[in-house]
Amino acid sequence: MNELGFPILSLMMAVPMAGALLCLFASAPQARQVALVATLADLVLGLLLWLNFDQSAGHAQWQFQEYAPIFGRFAWAMGIDGIALTLIALTVFLMPICILASWDSIEKRVGEYMAAFLFMETLMIGVFAAQDLFLFYIFFEAGLIPMYLIIGIWGGVNRIYASYKFFLYTLLGSVLMLIAMLWMAREAGSTDIPTLMAYSFDPKVQTWLWLAFFASFAVKMPMWPVHTWLPDAHVQAPTAGSVILAGVLLKMGGYGFIRFSLPMFPEASAQFAWLVFGLSMVAVVYTSLVALVQSDMKKLIAYSSVAHMAIVTVGLFAFNQAGIEGAMMVMLGHGLVSGALFLCVGVIYDRLHTREIDRYGGLSINMPKYALLFMLFTMASVGLPGTSNFVGEFLALMGVYQASSWVALVATTGIILGAAYMLYLYRRICFGDQKNADAAAMPDLSPRELVMLVPIGLSVLWMGVYPESFLAPMRADVQAIVARMAPAAPEGDAKLTAGKPHAAPAEHENHEATNEHGGPETAAEAH
Repeated sequence: MNELGFPILSLMMAVPMAGALLCLFASAPQARQVALVATLADLVLGLLLWLNFDQSAGHAQWQFQEYAPIFGRFAWAMGIDGIALTLIALTVFLMPICILASWDSIEKRVGEYMAAFLFMETLMIGVFAAQDLFLFYIFFEAGLIPMYLIIGIWGGVNRIYASYKFFLYTLLGSVLMLIAMLWMAREAGSTDIPTLMAYSFDPKVQTWLWLAFFASFAVKMPMWPVHTWLPDAHVQAPTAGSVILAGVLLKMGGYGFIRFSLPMFPEASAQFAWLVFGLSMVAVVYTSLVALVQSDMKKLIAYSSVAHMAIVTVGLFAFNQAGIEGAMMVMLGHGLVSGALFLCVGVIYDRLHTREIDRYGGLSINMPKYALLFMLFTMASVGLPGTSNFVGEFLALMGVYQASSWVALVATTGIILGAAYMLYLYRRICFGDQKNADAAAMPDLSPRELVMLVPIGLSVLWMGVYPESFLAPMRADVQAIVARMAPAAPEGDAKLTAGKPHAAPAEHENHEATNEHGGPETAAEAH
């Protein structure tokens, strides 16, 4: 039992699971309704979770904890901190939108399709809420199964190839992680994640443990060069599959780095920081250039996701608060914006049944509402001030600069290239001459499509205008991770020590102290 008097995290997992079982035995119209009701119920529970989360100074790091022993060391152990809270909120927010996106486009085996999505929601919440090592692993790996089925059954022409590639890449990387987990449980005598986060593993052993976890999380992010499964998976997946893949599943890799690699293996994280920086710099530039030459809208957005996730990894391994907070905000912002962009692609694909960019043009004439919302998400993707991605990218790059000015410079080129390929895409889709009569005859957004896109648009603006509402819940938890990593933090080439405040402006330290009860001023607020 926890603060609310009932096990809310278990309930948030039970609701979609029950809905999934009902969908399997329901007709197509009933399955759609059950799935929508179940995801909306989880959204209400997620809102209740957010409103009752204690953000005050000095609050306990782990809240809403539940514990029930199962056998041996294995237990049903659930609980969240501010980092997990924000990712659970992102999950329950996107799921009803995914159900609406599939309302008309999925016509075969509707019950099984809705059940797969609801089952996946259960597993995604479990990943972020699990506090037992092996419980986390079960949820982390089981999440592959419904996505594999969604791509393989309801995907495009090459769906079988894409689903196998997705499954094998992500599964093989996790075998090493399981071996590392078994060793950690024996060494520490516990499978409790909070206990392991405070345990000091031998620095020599940390190297191997870090590499084992890296093999799994790097594929999940995905990092270059193990990113090649992502474009195929996105192109072949149905629209809602692409939304949840980009919006939530990719974030599991970043969450793994925050929850395991950085606090449990700080010395190894410092040792391999430049490996992460090197791979991320290649990813930012290379995948952005590849995105520039794509003719398929989904592939372009998929490659842009790899570039954005590279900003996340450099921010996480900057070893300071600005970098990690920025990485979290990029994950949240990217989850909203990339999901919305895939929805925008799905809207016109449902009308014309092609994703070729050259088949469109001038849609702002006959689809002005669509063009307006598409423009908002395009601007957010390139980091326009006042939108969600700007806050995260600004914080992450500021944190990276403290670790390495050169890495920050290269990472910034990704934002410039991002503006190039996204604005180029928007111009070819929405502006110019209407060369094709069928595209010129497409109707504007329906009420259902507006209900899908408008809430995401409002959230993108909310994050950009008032980021503190998302930074506040996670601030204390990020500070705890930075404090844990501080002894191992490397010196940056910008003459700043990662993980510690800038030594020069003393007035910043005083200002931070005066705001202790209301939360220290972040870089985003200062900006």
